[in-house]
Amino acid sequence: MAAQETVEHKYVYDFAEGNRELKDLLGGKGANLAEMTNLGLPVPPGFTITTKACRAYLTTGREPDGLAAQIEAHLESLERGMGRRLGDPDDPLLVSVRSGAKFSMPGMMETVLNVGLNDRSVVGLARQAGGSADRAASGDADRFAWDSYRRLIQMFGKTVCEVPGEEFEHALDEAKRAKGTSDDLDLDADDLRGLVDAYKKIFAKHTGREFPQEPREQLDLAIRAVFESWNAERAVLYRRQERIPADLGTAVNVVAMVFGNLGADSGTGVAFTRDPGSGAQGIYGDYLVNAQGEDVVAGIRNTVPLQELERLDKTSYDQLLGIMARLEEHYRDLCDIEFTIERGKLWMLQTRVGKRTAAAAFVIAGQLVDEGLIDLDEALHRVNGAQLAQLMFPRFQVDHEFQPVARGIGASPGAASGTVVFASARAVELAAQGRSVILVRRETNPDDLNGMIAAQGILTSRGGKTSHAAVVARGMGKTCVSGADALEVNVPAKRFTVGDRVVNEGDMVSIDGTTGQVYLGEVPVMPSEVVQYFEGEIDPETTEDPLVRAVHRIMTHADAARRLRVRTNADTGADSARARRFGAEGIGLCRTEHMFLGDRRELVERLILAEGGREREESLAALLPLQRADFVQIFREMDGLPVTVRLIDPPLHEFLPPLEQLAVNVAVAQERGEDVAKEEALLAAVRRMHEENPMLGLRGVRLGLVIPGLFAMQVRAIAEAAVEVARNGGTACPEIMVPLVGAVQELETVRAEAERIIAEVVGDSGVEVLIGTMIEVPRAALTAGQIAEAAEFFSFGTNDLTQMAWGFSRDDVEGAFFWRYLELGIFGISPFESIDADGVGRLIRIAAEEGRAARPGLKLGICGEHGGDPDSVHFFHSVGLDYVSCSPFRVPVARLEAGRAAITTAGSDSR
Repeated sequence: MAAQETVEHKYVYDFAEGNRELKDLLGGKGANLAEMTNLGLPVPPGFTITTKACRAYLTTGREPDGLAAQIEAHLESLERGMGRRLGDPDDPLLVSVRSGAKFSMPGMMETVLNVGLNDRSVVGLARQAGGSADRAASGDADRFAWDSYRRLIQMFGKTVCEVPGEEFEHALDEAKRAKGTSDDLDLDADDLRGLVDAYKKIFAKHTGREFPQEPREQLDLAIRAVFESWNAERAVLYRRQERIPADLGTAVNVVAMVFGNLGADSGTGVAFTRDPGSGAQGIYGDYLVNAQGEDVVAGIRNTVPLQELERLDKTSYDQLLGIMARLEEHYRDLCDIEFTIERGKLWMLQTRVGKRTAAAAFVIAGQLVDEGLIDLDEALHRVNGAQLAQLMFPRFQVDHEFQPVARGIGASPGAASGTVVFASARAVELAAQGRSVILVRRETNPDDLNGMIAAQGILTSRGGKTSHAAVVARGMGKTCVSGADALEVNVPAKRFTVGDRVVNEGDMVSIDGTTGQVYLGEVPVMPSEVVQYFEGEIDPETTEDPLVRAVHRIMTHADAARRLRVRTNADTGADSARARRFGAEGIGLCRTEHMFLGDRRELVERLILAEGGREREESLAALLPLQRADFVQIFREMDGLPVTVRLIDPPLHEFLPPLEQLAVNVAVAQERGEDVAKEEALLAAVRRMHEENPMLGLRGVRLGLVIPGLFAMQVRAIAEAAVEVARNGGTACPEIMVPLVGAVQELETVRAEAERIIAEVVGDSGVEVLIGTMIEVPRAALTAGQIAEAAEFFSFGTNDLTQMAWGFSRDDVEGAFFWRYLELGIFGISPFESIDADGVGRLIRIAAEEGRAARPGLKLGICGEHGGDPDSVHFFHSVGLDYVSCSPFRVPVARLEAGRAAITTAGSDSR
């Protein structure tokens, strides 16, 4: 029993005890440090405090019993292995304290470096770094030690004690001004010693205490700060954006410090085993001489390309390339690597499966198949519909009129134009007004996350492909250009200059995240190559474009793997044709009410206001040929494929003048003494038909039952159009859908009349017409067994079903309070964007099961925009639907996700 309790309450793991399969417990960083340790790679020794300990701390507000003792035991083991003690005045061991959640959250949580330094051990660190009297005398070692100390106070103050970071930055800027330099490296040991004193005063002013000198207190407070950073505002916002569960917690990694800021023979860098922007094979990354890792990702100093390391330190460079190749083969994927070189000794600080752009995801997946590292199922698993949707965005159409004013690093591709803003709060404010904005900063930091989410694109004057802006933008699919060093960004003045040009907040700029080009003004866009491929304008067999080839290959596999068919929502021949080019296998929703708008509205108005049967029949007779012509065009475009036509669904008020405006017009005309008899009659009719809640009133099947001949006219138009297409050599496959049914008797009444008309029109033409219903009323889902007896198919209208299940009016609630629900975590995502599997999804599951129990051959589909949402497609696959239907542009996304759902299910079944 005692042994079992020991295992259950094990909160700390040495790196040698873990592996990459323990990400839930050790977090991604800890699990991968353990994996590299076990591979025999040069990893500084250390230990990981588990996510279990974090969750316990966040639940109770205190460290769980036994944690302190386990930390002490692992710290003593680390000290023995290193031959040094934490904070020893003569020969100090220093450690870093780093967060590390299961899923990568770059920059969202906390890190503290150089823990263990104090007023005494800084002298010992200088002596340790000097190694010889000559080196110590040179001042390099002293400079290194005091630079490390000022970094600790700055990071500890900001992270652990919430001291405003800008105060430390102002003090650093002042020290550089006093020295007459803009480069941190020009500050000598005496300058940095003075900066440490200034930092201590800032710390004391904001905390009311001196900077802690006890090394173990520093360590304990840093660990708690990392735990607490899991619920920091920016971390919560990032999790919500990336749909990361809130209850995972973060692990904490305590690692022996190795130093990249020991001089010209030291440095730090970030490397990718392939280009995370394009997927191209090669050497990609950034390196910074005489720096610690935070300098690279923060973009404080502009880096040099990783290839430059070969000239600076060929031995370390060759060793790094060998490790990169080994890690990529081991992980079978693009790896993102952080490393430090300490006086010619290479140390691996982190590896993870790297974030990549949408284009790189497809290209790399195809490359790994070619290399035999993964199969096509795994390649399909590694891409997703959200990435495919990004690839379908337009790109810039640049000609001689548009010359770039600057060029940076294309950190995250895409074409973005917008109003320049320099503060995240301003970006959020303008985006809420519906304006496109480009967030411009010298470098971003985690506090800019709100503005980065709100912006169309991010532009920085500092940093590289591995800076904070680049990594976060890639993860979110945002266009980003970083390191455009020709820009002089003045945030307080709200402007940037490039050469002799001044760009103020409010001006328009355009950025190309692929080429890194920056343009003044708004640049026109053109279709992406992926859209051109889907349109049939690019031949995937002959093109040299690696992205198109990869998309074609993976889409072909997805189509072969998927069970779900994919239809489109289309109301015109043009939409139908485009959707078919995009791979649609029919129409799941043809909304006939859209055919009643425009110049036909007057005919509909006459129909609604008709006072006698003859007038109503005349209106219907005028509408019939117009409807028939519409259906002929759609059936021709979808030749041989099913077309589900929904009979008119919206409430009548959508076809009539607004009551308030009509009343005002009549009152004004009466005041002028004008003849308003016609308008008064119209006003009386509109008032008679006025409903307080028209979406729950006279619409759908109710409208067809109340207005004689309306549904009959539509059914006749559908049947006649199908026969016309058939007689001209085509194949029409119409499916008539009756909307808003809540009781089987409603459907039976409409069906009886429809069957009579179909039999009369179709005759011996060979045309078959199915009759079914839209399941969008909760009662219909709960009585699906009864309704299936009168329906040959169900199509779930998830928009209305969501409104009625939740009691939400979609037109009102999204702007009124959804933002608050998302903020509070009541919603992870709007239920109108992704299906509510627990509530609305349960209604769908009940209807599917009971409907098929009553009618085994019942066809099941979904025609709300949920049909194009990646997560929702997986749910619909699991329920057993036959098809999903979505807008033409989302058809490829649904095809891809249907394939992914199929291989995911097959993989689960095989396990």
